[in-house]
Amino acid sequence: MSEDSSRNSLPDATESESLPPLGGMHLARVVKHIDLQRILLILLGLSLFTAVSYSPQWPSAVDPMGEHFELTREAQTAIGLFLLAAVWWVFEVVPIGITAITIGVIQAIFLIRPAKVAFSDFMDPSVWFIIGSIVIGMAFSRTGLTKRMAYKMLVLVGEKTSRIYLGSFVMTALLTLIMAHTAVAAAMFPLLMAIHSMYGEETEKTRFGKGLFIGMAFVAGAGSIITLLGAARGAVAIGFYQDIIGGEISFFGLSYYMAPLGLVMVPILWGLMMVLFKPERKEITGLRERAIALNSKLGPLSRNEILTMVIVFLTILTMGLRSFIPELHAINKSAILLVATILFFLFRVLSIDDLEEIPWNIVLLFGGAMSIGFCLWQTGAASWIAVEVIGALEGAHWVIFVMGITLFVLIMTNLIMNVAAIAISLPVALVLAPYMGVAPEVILFASLAAAGMPFLLLVGAAPNAIAYESRQFTSGQFFVAGIPASIVLMIVITIFVMFVWPMMGMPVTIQ
Repeated sequence: MSEDSSRNSLPDATESESLPPLGGMHLARVVKHIDLQRILLILLGLSLFTAVSYSPQWPSAVDPMGEHFELTREAQTAIGLFLLAAVWWVFEVVPIGITAITIGVIQAIFLIRPAKVAFSDFMDPSVWFIIGSIVIGMAFSRTGLTKRMAYKMLVLVGEKTSRIYLGSFVMTALLTLIMAHTAVAAAMFPLLMAIHSMYGEETEKTRFGKGLFIGMAFVAGAGSIITLLGAARGAVAIGFYQDIIGGEISFFGLSYYMAPLGLVMVPILWGLMMVLFKPERKEITGLRERAIALNSKLGPLSRNEILTMVIVFLTILTMGLRSFIPELHAINKSAILLVATILFFLFRVLSIDDLEEIPWNIVLLFGGAMSIGFCLWQTGAASWIAVEVIGALEGAHWVIFVMGITLFVLIMTNLIMNVAAIAISLPVALVLAPYMGVAPEVILFASLAAAGMPFLLLVGAAPNAIAYESRQFTSGQFFVAGIPASIVLMIVITIFVMFVWPMMGMPVTIQ
């Protein structure tokens, strides 16, 4: 239950009987006002859907080469559904998982796509990857490994809350260099919960808790852009680049340009969290001694802890080798990750009770994200949007062109899965780039940077949704924090596009 919904629930009969008449009338008016606000937001989403879906057919989009992209009835309705989902997700008028279900239901009822197709996306391999990542985090928590990691980190960084922020964010960023940011967020989540429990009550909402979890989600994105192991979007983007341009970007070639940007964003995000969510206390007195004492009580590593580390290490190693061994590349990464899930239960590291505690609200959220993403893509709505937006940049200065594409990717990746955002925008941008005198490399790297850091909506990336499970913040609070973070990101990318990357040898214009 969200912070708002728990605050606005009606009192039980005993409580209401003890209220004076005037107080009861006042409470009824407050509840009525809040319910009215929720109803208006629900209707706003439905109105946008209706207005777009039933408006006269919009004109075709035309790319610079004269190719027409017609917007069919299904595609136009898909755009309306896209707007409805965005409003409901941002304002959380119903649980985020229910909004996701609505996406599938509307596609089936309004014949946007066949029901079998729309609902099959909810079990896409990427959704299973998220489930597997959550189970890994659960194994770390259940075996006590997260407590060991938390205590060791607290002993190292000390008692100042600012350093605890920094230590948590640095650990998150480092892990994303070797494993997917979804798995990192799932592993860090119980560790941060353990840290927050030493700050206050586990269920208590604090500024420190907001900064800890929102910052983790943001930094997971910043770290994930540095290597191809951090997320799938890098491999997808390089694939498009090779098909359209004919060039090749190596594993270390990508890291050469992306590492400076990712490493710069980590301390910037730390500073931003200190401004937006300055902890209530500057330090937690006696924390280091408590951490040392609690760590010593854990004793030697247990069988389950050792098993968990071995299973996770082998899983990460196998997934990392996919980038270098062609035979392994053919095996889906979700299947590899789910082997770990199976092994946890085979060796009784986890039990059926743990399986029942998987946060299905988050799983449904990403099922809905996959469904609306594929819906926009398969109906042609995504191509229409990309050509309309990116085509409008024709004739602009090369910096405006690059940053316009970057902003478009940033917006799209907050609303649908980042792989889909790349697939929608990058091909159009790469084809248009030569006509603008822009080198394709700068388009690729700027787009990847933006796609890796969706700071506005929970649906933008799995770490965002995993952080939301802490119940330390609402989706609205996450959105508000993401506005300055996104502005800062655009400024940093602009500096890299204009100055840093050219100094590092990246071509930005075609001579």
